[in-house]
Amino acid sequence: MALTVKDVEHVAKLSRLSFSDDEKADFIEKLNSVVDYIEQLGEVDVEGVKPTYNVLDIKNVFREDKVEKSFDRKDIIANAPSAEGGCFKVPKVVK
Repeated sequence: MALTVKDVEHVAKLSRLSFSDDEKADFIEKLNSVVDYIEQLGEVDVEGVKPTYNVLDIKNVFREDKVEKSFDRKDIIANAPSAEGGCFKVPKVVK
């Protein structure tokens, strides 16, 4: 699939850019090389290859989710410059 000047102009319009005729010709060449490369990737035999998002076999390691003793709310609120109803009171920032 070869791109044309019309294709480059369409993309430029969508991105609200303007290019000279020389720049359009340059973009045609560059974009065609990208499209050619993508077409080469389509020819690669991937039969039997498991889909992956990472080349390394990495798994997330999560700790066991268990309830533990936390700080007492009264002790935490004691450090606040201002508190109300057991919560931090902060200045209003939205008018």
